[in-house]
Amino acid sequence: MKKHGKKYRNKLEKIEPGKLYHPYDAVGLIQEMAEGSFDETFEVAVRLGVDPRRADQMVRGTVMLPRGTGKTVRVAVFAIGEKAAEAEKAGADFVGGEDLVEKVKGGWTDFDAAIAAPDVMSMVGRLGKILGPRGLMPNPKSGTVTFDIEKAVGDAKGGKIEYRVDKQANVHLAIGKMSFDREDLLDNYAAVLEELIKARPAAAKGRYLKSITFSSTMSPGVPVDTTVTRDVIPEPA
Repeated sequence: MKKHGKKYRNKLEKIEPGKLYHPYDAVGLIQEMAEGSFDETFEVAVRLGVDPRRADQMVRGTVMLPRGTGKTVRVAVFAIGEKAAEAEKAGADFVGGEDLVEKVKGGWTDFDAAIAAPDVMSMVGRLGKILGPRGLMPNPKSGTVTFDIEKAVGDAKGGKIEYRVDKQANVHLAIGKMSFDREDLLDNYAAVLEELIKARPAAAKGRYLKSITFSSTMSPGVPVDTTVTRDVIPEPA
């Protein structure tokens, strides 16, 4: 069993056992626990009342974080001809056709998001076993297989992230940095919550939002009240 250090145990003592925190208070508590030695990532984990083994209960999609992710997103675009030029103009970090496909086949995956023009998907399809497990495979449903390359690159760099429920029915997302203002983190959280609720499968029965936990890179998880789905930023007293 993993043993945590003294700093982690001290942080754990600040969390009241059995309490479900209002999102506003949970963010404040995690910011209070931040060590400050580096800009930690702020994360949210949501356990859903779905059975991911059933196709009609799969929850996946994209969400645009209004305050961005706080990180520089390296975008690779698989395109040729005019679409390759469009990608370069839009600010893509890596652009190519067969040459880029071969580079990835050789083991290179030094990028955070991948976009492909539909006319090169026959080539990109060969990378499924490499990009799929990393969550980087372009997909029409997520808007990453498109002829509108300029918009796709702009979305990727501007805060658009993908989500997908895992085998344990959890959705885990990094939604900002600890250097963000509390209100900015809550704006991003509200966008994620709204998207997940909207994506609820019709086949899902019973309680949908089973648990929500906030954490940062170096902090323990803080349990969040799942019933607070609106007004996550309280009005000033």
